[in-house]
Amino acid sequence: MNRDDIHRVMEIERLSFSTPWHESAYLTELVNRSAYYVVARVDDEIVGYSGMWVIMDEAHITTIAVHPNYRGLKIGEQLLVAILEEAQRRGARRATLEVRESNNLAQNLYHKYGFVAAAIRRGYYSDNAENAVVMWVDDIVSRSYQEFLREKKLLLDEEAAEYEERSTASRVAG
Repeated sequence: MNRDDIHRVMEIERLSFSTPWHESAYLTELVNRSAYYVVARVDDEIVGYSGMWVIMDEAHITTIAVHPNYRGLKIGEQLLVAILEEAQRRGARRATLEVRESNNLAQNLYHKYGFVAAAIRRGYYSDNAENAVVMWVDDIVSRSYQEFLREKKLLLDEEAAEYEERSTASRVAG
């Protein structure tokens, strides 16, 4: 993610969250040495983004969002994999995040990547005082987790290639 991406990121942010971050927060994150933010593109259009902080040996995933028109295409999963890979490169041994207690779809994705619920933060979300589930995955630098992540990424890449083929075929046929 860079400064030129912020306008589109903010569009997706407002569509995705009831209490969106301010643009200034993203601009600050871009110069934060502990932070890493990435965007997902489809045909050069930003369709999602994710970010994290790595402090000492812990990665804290701060956000993942996908434009509503592109949900269900595994873009969020690809963003999660990209963040976890970068966390490994930066020496993080474990990763954490908070997720709305009602967001079962996201929780299922995180479980798929080894995250487990560790705690509840009561009244965490300011818009409706909903609880947050704190989730962790440990030992992301282990050989077994690195192999696990590599296999998941290969499957995602195959699925993305299949989607692109179907998309191209439908554009040609249309």
